Order: sequence, then C-alpha cells, then structure tokens
Amino acid sequence: MSRKRKEHPVIENVLIEDIAAEGKALSHIDGKVVFVPFVVPGDVVDIRVLKSKKTYCEAKAVALKKFSEKRVDAKCPHFGVCGGCKWQMLEYTSQLETKQKLVKETLEHLGNVKSNEMRPICGSEKIFHYRNKLEYTFSTRAWIDNPQENTPSTNNGALGFHISGLFDKVLDIKSCLLQDELSNTIRLFVRNYAIANNLPFYDIRNHTGYLRNLVVRNNSAGEWMLIVIVADDWPDQLVPLLTALRDNFPQVTSLHYIINNKLNDSYADLKAHLFAGNPYLEERMTTYRKDGFLRFRINPKSFYQTNSEQAHRLYRYVAEFADLRDNDTVYDLYTGTGTIAQFVAPMCNRVIGIEYVNEAIDDAKANAYLNRLNNTSFFAGDMAEILTEDFINAHGKPDIVITDPPRAGMHEKVIRQLIAAAPRKIIYVSCNPATQARDIKLMSEFYDPARIQPVDMFPHTHHVENIVELVRKK
Repeated sequence: MSRKRKEHPVIENVLIEDIAAEGKALSHIDGKVVFVPFVVPGDVVDIRVLKSKKTYCEAKAVALKKFSEKRVDAKCPHFGVCGGCKWQMLEYTSQLETKQKLVKETLEHLGNVKSNEMRPICGSEKIFHYRNKLEYTFSTRAWIDNPQENTPSTNNGALGFHISGLFDKVLDIKSCLLQDELSNTIRLFVRNYAIANNLPFYDIRNHTGYLRNLVVRNNSAGEWMLIVIVADDWPDQLVPLLTALRDNFPQVTSLHYIINNKLNDSYADLKAHLFAGNPYLEERMTTYRKDGFLRFRINPKSFYQTNSEQAHRLYRYVAEFADLRDNDTVYDLYTGTGTIAQFVAPMCNRVIGIEYVNEAIDDAKANAYLNRLNNTSFFAGDMAEILTEDFINAHGKPDIVITDPPRAGMHEKVIRQLIAAAPRKIIYVSCNPATQARDIKLMSEFYDPARIQPVDMFPHTHHVENIVELVRKK
C-alpha cells in the first residue's frame, strides 16, 4: 500500500501579481516565485503548494478571497478541468495585453530586439466558436472530478479531450464553445449511438476496444467533414454508425473513416476512406487577385489554420511586410499546404515552397492548380538538407524569404544558408516567440528587425503567433 503524500499547509491571502510565459499566474512568497493556474492578476487567494523547488513552487488555489477587476465568469461548463482554455476567467482585453507583453519581453530578453516597431496585437473578432477543427478521443477511462474528496475516479467511457498530463484519462465533454454548436450535437449523437449499440470505446492502456477518435471539421460555407477513427475493420459495426451519421446530418458533406490498429493515436500515415459525400471540404480566402479569392481544398489529413479568419489577417500582414515587387522570387519555408505561398503568388514573379511532409506538398500542388497559379513550385524534404547552395543555384536566389517553422524554430544550418542567400527581407512567422527570438539573434549581424505584429489565433489560451520583418543590413 502506497503512502499518502503529506500535504503542504494552506497559505492564506496571496496576491496574484502577474502572468508567466506558459499561461500560469504568479506570485512571490519568501523569495520564491509561485506559479498558480486558473487565477488572474489582482486576485487574492488561499493556495496550497503542490511542488516545491529551490527557486520556485507550483501551487493551486483552494479559495478565492477577493476578485480581480480583470476577472470574468468563465462560460465553459468544463472550465478548470479541461485544460484547453485556461484564460477564460481573464477578460479578453487583458488576455491581449498579456500576450503583447510576453512577446515584447521575450524578444527583448532572448533576442536583444528593440520593440519600438511593435504594433498592437491583432485580436480575434470571435473569441468563441472560432475553430474549424476539433479532434475528440474515445476512452474507457473517463475523468470525474469529485469535489468532496478532490480525487479523480473513472467510469465506463468518455468522448472528449485528454486531461493534461494523463495519457489515458479523457474528460467527457458535454459542451465545447470552441467550434460551432453542431460539433457538440454530432459528438453527443456519436456517443449516444455507441452506448446504445454496444460499440466499445478504446482502452489506451490495454489496447482493446473499437472507437478511437472523432475528427470534426467545418468551413465558412457551413459544410462539415467527419472522420471516424476505429481500431479494426469491422464493417458490421462501422457501416451502421456511418450510415446513421450520413442520414441524420445533411450538413456533413464529406464523411470518412480511418482504421488505426497502431499503439498510438497518430493517423497521418494511414489511409482515409471516403464513405459518403465529397473527398474534401473547400475553403475560400479573399486575396489580391482580380477574381478576389483563393480556393483551398482540405482533405481529411490536410493542415489548415484552425482559426480561418485570423489566418487571413495573418497572411495580409505577411504580404504587407514583404512589400513584394513584380519581379521578386519568394521562398516560402515550412510552407505546409502552401497557403501563404499562394496568397502572395499574385504579387510577385514566382514562389518556391519547401515542406518536409509529402502529403502537404501534394495538397499545395493541387491547390495551386485549382487556383490557376503557374508561378509556384513546391518541394518536399528536410529543410536543413534541401535548402542548399545547389538548390538555390538551380531555382534562383530569393529576394524575399517567408519562414513559418514549427515551435522548435529553424535549424542552425537553415539559418546559415539564409544568411548566405542574402534575401532583401526575411518575414519570420512563429508560434513560439522564444525560438523566434533565438533565431533572430543568430541573424542579427546581417539583419535588423523592423516591424513586429503579434496575432491572437487562439483566444483564452497563452498561445500567440508573431510576425517579425527582418531587413538586410546595407
């Protein structure tokens, strides 16, 4: 029998001072920084320390003594348990101020970037129902929070989101405010159908069960795509479920299934089978073309920015900072499905897109053909290996480079090649200001930061996109 961990005593009347880099709030006690989730600056709370290190502590609030003026009521019924929207209790203007401050401090402290040219953050007009994609998980192990004992327990099934830090526990979602309400209706329909028809939920620990994931996507035209992911090819179980979805939801214009018998939930390498409707959704984005818009076909495994409206604003800022000329050659690094590349293609001579995911490049080529763009070329491969002097000699020296790397930032080899290629500007888009600042510092001998534009793609979270214009020194 394991020993019960000794609890720290409650510390009363702690003033919450600020918000830290990863979204938790902070205070100071006895010379230590104390990180506390789900509270806001100005709150006065009683806390219990959960983990104590030499220079910091992690704690939780056990009582709220005084409300901050920045605090608002969270709308989500799962707030505080589901880890997806940790800032719902913080008013949106304060969320934006905090993100602006965190970007500014990160660039200054880690990149020695002067932030004089930083613009006000671009907030999202929608702070709820802004996502075009959600992925739900089936699990035999549902998370239940027992407020009396303050301990979790399990029941026989859940369809929802993983509890942060617990790979096998899933919170059974009743209502999520991130996507259009039809997403909730579809999810609850699938859950109820599965229970009524004895379709077993997946057990990630023992790798048993049938239903694994449900992916729900929609576009601005009100069309929906569903992907049901199951563990085995059992037509007698699957076909009736898919038929029920097709017959009950005419809004679903693209219905697929994926068979995943692996030991993990990733499905990028698996075949998506079309059951009914179109093989893709189509999204339209207004642009600078004469006909006014671009078309993007979104397949079951395609990447597309999950906040469509903010993605459009982000791309407009990228184009503005690039200040393209008719004869410019543009390199779009980490191009994904080529959305930025195609957005700027009408404004320049040609665009070269590079991405390591082969399927994404296939989507980029298909969409370029759909949009009648004959000045784009896309290449698949590891960025550090494909972006070489020989590649640049073969495809032309870039006048402008747009780079939008993953959270880890750019490989040092890529940075060295960019410096050698000497483009007039580098437009650096990042979802991680810390690695963005690091990379800017590595290029600081040759490039000066100019305009800076944060963009809030994910309200109620600490995540922020940031664009930095880097101008080559004369």
